[in-house]
Amino acid sequence: MEYIHKTISDLKHSSPAQAEFYQAVGEVLDSLAPILASNTNYQRQAIIQRLVEPERQIMFRVPWVDDKGEIQVNKGYRVEFNSALGPYKGGLRFHPSVNASIIKFLGFEQIFKNALTGLPIGGGKGGANFNPKGRSDGEIMRFCQSFMNELYRHIGPTTDVPAGDIGVGAREIGYMFGQYKRLTGRYEGVFTGKSLLWGGSLVRKEATGYGAVYFADYMLQARGHNLQGRRCLVSGAGNVAIYAMEKLYHLGATPISCSDSSGTLYHAEGIDLKLIKQLKEQQRASLIGYLDNYPDAKYTPVSDYPVDGHAVWRYKADAAFPCATQNELTKADAEALITNGCQLVSEGANMPSTQEAIDVFIEARIAYGPGKAANAGGVATSQLEMAQNASMQKWTFEEVDQKLQQIMKNIFVTASETAKEFGQEGNLVLGANIAGFRRVADAMIEQGVV
Repeated sequence: MEYIHKTISDLKHSSPAQAEFYQAVGEVLDSLAPILASNTNYQRQAIIQRLVEPERQIMFRVPWVDDKGEIQVNKGYRVEFNSALGPYKGGLRFHPSVNASIIKFLGFEQIFKNALTGLPIGGGKGGANFNPKGRSDGEIMRFCQSFMNELYRHIGPTTDVPAGDIGVGAREIGYMFGQYKRLTGRYEGVFTGKSLLWGGSLVRKEATGYGAVYFADYMLQARGHNLQGRRCLVSGAGNVAIYAMEKLYHLGATPISCSDSSGTLYHAEGIDLKLIKQLKEQQRASLIGYLDNYPDAKYTPVSDYPVDGHAVWRYKADAAFPCATQNELTKADAEALITNGCQLVSEGANMPSTQEAIDVFIEARIAYGPGKAANAGGVATSQLEMAQNASMQKWTFEEVDQKLQQIMKNIFVTASETAKEFGQEGNLVLGANIAGFRRVADAMIEQGVV
């Protein structure tokens, strides 16, 4: 509709050269046409024009000294996108690819993902173009402390609560929290994903991967099936991928692949998860080391990937779990998955499928769980960590996991019922986008023009 196209056109003019951000906005707004047509109040209130512009964008330099005594300078970001439902909530990403477009696409997606959880959290995202790989603990500590020297002014337990993301785990959060405490003199729940020693929550590390698998199982249950006996392709080898594979095994499925920045590992007999954890969590090594123990497995380096996609999606399997990064699954990959019998895709990463790939999944009518719905388990458990911090309690693994399962079920039901309400039963992209939008938009209207 013309209203949507004009909004995107204006956005490209005001925020030039931000391709990933335009992609995220376009995917959401195209889904909103039915609700915008049925409720003209959203247009009168300029809701989508307000939604696509962050409430606040913070960019800053991060100077630090490496182990050679040389000064390095990186660029830091925090985009506080929308606080209609609660304090800004979203991770920090440390990766060379980070730029304003990446952070804004992630923050925009976070608005709707957080809304779908039903919890009182708004949307935000941040990070830096710093690469922690190959850096010493001392270098990472000095970078994190410098990063926090600026960020601490903008965050707080009822204002903005960051978490981890790619390149930011418990180590990095520990260094940042320590500097925040030093600068403010306050010990408070300003981060999630903290160590269990000082305020972290059980299941937080596992939550995104577990949640994507729970969501997949709910999609299959709605079709009269389950994950038992399914052979599954997984991309990535970080927390999301590792714990998606762990939960797949728990539910009787078999993960047969994973990947990292160097290549793709395929093991027809099933991935040895204990060995993957050893390689990635302890040694921080390449997946190619897996072949030392399993010469029957196959490793495909990035240099040998197909020109139109990713090697991990070219194997025969029943289900796929993209858990690495944005735009890792192309149209050609999607077509290969369908040809090879894949009946389910549940996204553990943020926007891992291109728009053309999503169109293939929807046309094929497979069970497709978009990232903002399927991978919301991580941020949901972050909010559960916030709740434990605020009440000075610590819940058991079973308590948190049970709450996570219920949240993922609620998200699936909400997206499914909304899709059906708007005449597109089974289209969880449309259902998730409209359900998340409606909750945020109605809150914005009730709070006035702010």
